[in-house]
Amino acid sequence: MNAPQTPKTPPEKETGSRTIPWGARLALLLFMGVAAVTVWVTNQQLTHRFTDSTRNRGELRLALYSGNLVSELRRHAIVPQLLARDQTLIAALQSQDFSLSTQRLLSFIDEIGANSIMLMASDGRTVAATNRNRLGENHRNEAYFVDAARARSTVFSVIKREVGGYRFTYSRRMVDTSGLLGVIVIEVDLRKFERAWAGVSDAVMVTDSRGNIVLATEARWRGLKEEEALVLQTPESAIQRAIRATADWSTLPPDAYLQGEAVMRLENRVPFQGWRMTSFTTFASIREKVNAVLALEIMGFAILLALAFYALSRKTAIRMALFQRESAELRVLNARLQREIAERERMQKTLAVAEQSLAQSSKLAALGEMSAAVSHELNQPLAAMKTYLAGARLLLNRNRPDEALASFGRIDDLIERMGAITRQLKSYARKGGDAFSPVNLGDALASSLSMMEPQLRQRHVKITRILPEDPVFVMADRMRLEQVMVNLLRNALDATKSVEEPEVEILLAAGETATLTVRDNGVGIEDFGSLFDPFYTTKQAGDGVGLGLAISSGIVNDLGGRLAARNGQKNGAVFEMQLPILVDGIEAAE
Repeated sequence: MNAPQTPKTPPEKETGSRTIPWGARLALLLFMGVAAVTVWVTNQQLTHRFTDSTRNRGELRLALYSGNLVSELRRHAIVPQLLARDQTLIAALQSQDFSLSTQRLLSFIDEIGANSIMLMASDGRTVAATNRNRLGENHRNEAYFVDAARARSTVFSVIKREVGGYRFTYSRRMVDTSGLLGVIVIEVDLRKFERAWAGVSDAVMVTDSRGNIVLATEARWRGLKEEEALVLQTPESAIQRAIRATADWSTLPPDAYLQGEAVMRLENRVPFQGWRMTSFTTFASIREKVNAVLALEIMGFAILLALAFYALSRKTAIRMALFQRESAELRVLNARLQREIAERERMQKTLAVAEQSLAQSSKLAALGEMSAAVSHELNQPLAAMKTYLAGARLLLNRNRPDEALASFGRIDDLIERMGAITRQLKSYARKGGDAFSPVNLGDALASSLSMMEPQLRQRHVKITRILPEDPVFVMADRMRLEQVMVNLLRNALDATKSVEEPEVEILLAAGETATLTVRDNGVGIEDFGSLFDPFYTTKQAGDGVGLGLAISSGIVNDLGGRLAARNGQKNGAVFEMQLPILVDGIEAAE
């Protein structure tokens, strides 16, 4: 039965009603110009204001970092001078009895706050150390020993580590009337500042008087010049840098680029041996603030523009809405009649298939048990059909036929799923011969969740989905695969009925195999031995007959995979479905 044609408005009348006067067109152009100028001026003003504010905060933060670093260096500078006058250590060097020297240094380490302390004899041999592994080492050729032995004051040394980074030491010679007795070395831990800086600014580095980076939040920067360090983080090409700079809302020129992003560079002098501290702060916070204001402005202009268009086209919109409503009602009525006829035919075919499946499953259970299994497997789509029919009836009463038509489409899909479910019950007793095709597990999962939507709304269960960015394909029968997913999701929902805050986590991973994991926070599984046996169930009478997992395991085995279960580390049950992944048209071995 065909729907009647919708009557059309005569060309002259329709064209005349849609004509916009010249005055309205000029007003529209003027409005667009004012909006563009306003947005541009706002962007300029706010960018400058927020940039100055961010720069001031960055300079204050950099001054604070510099002060903390200098305070730490100066606090440790006096320690070698005090230890060089310690009579106990001097006496040990004179008598060559160092049995109590290490214990003496350990008593100082917590009070001083240094990383380590070493006492060396005049020949450079370590005779006492807070790190006992360094006893007996010879540092005769190290700079901190040679320079301290020659100088009359405390010597600060920066030694590059073999594994990367630097060591910072203070050393001072110990003498008596006979001459040089030894050297005391204090190693300072300055890397704690790197860890503190990494949590605030995007990047911070400290360079010595020669321009070498001695401290940095980026580990790869240590030991390089600033120019060399920035090269490690620049974009792959000049074209990428130009594109990023053009797309930047900020109109101010960037100071530098890190990882292809424009950043603000701030530098401060550290009053210690010509050191300098540099920080790099992104413009992200500035963009967020400016974009928030611009979004409000654009939204306001868009609302005004929408109101203007509404005022100009109100009469035409009302007339067209009436015509479209009449035509839509006729089309919906016609489609509904055709759909009811098709649904009746498909239902008869589905029932015939179900009867054949029940007859051939006599080797598993009696006829009554298999009838209960069919009811168990079809309960979910029937409940969803009932919900969609109620919603469609309500939408039609409210004169919203387009949305009601969508509900009928979902009901049609559910009826097809019912036919697929009966075929799957039949496949438990005899393997089916359906042809396999590439199936996207992400799409199949979304379809399964859509089928479970009524139960999810009633239970208010928190669903967490973790999916890879790229699609994961397997060779399978999509309808049977979706039935397995629906069964696992339904079991997870049933397991969380006694939990106050039910949660279900779904994880899809792709490696050597495609793995779908369904985890709940229920009470877990007690009997793993009978879990996949037919007619084994832990549910109350009337809620299931125990064929769901048995059928699901058979389907997964037919697809060349396996279905496993275990209890989670904290609580709840975890079901894993592994299938051979499809890579470039080739099905990988499990």
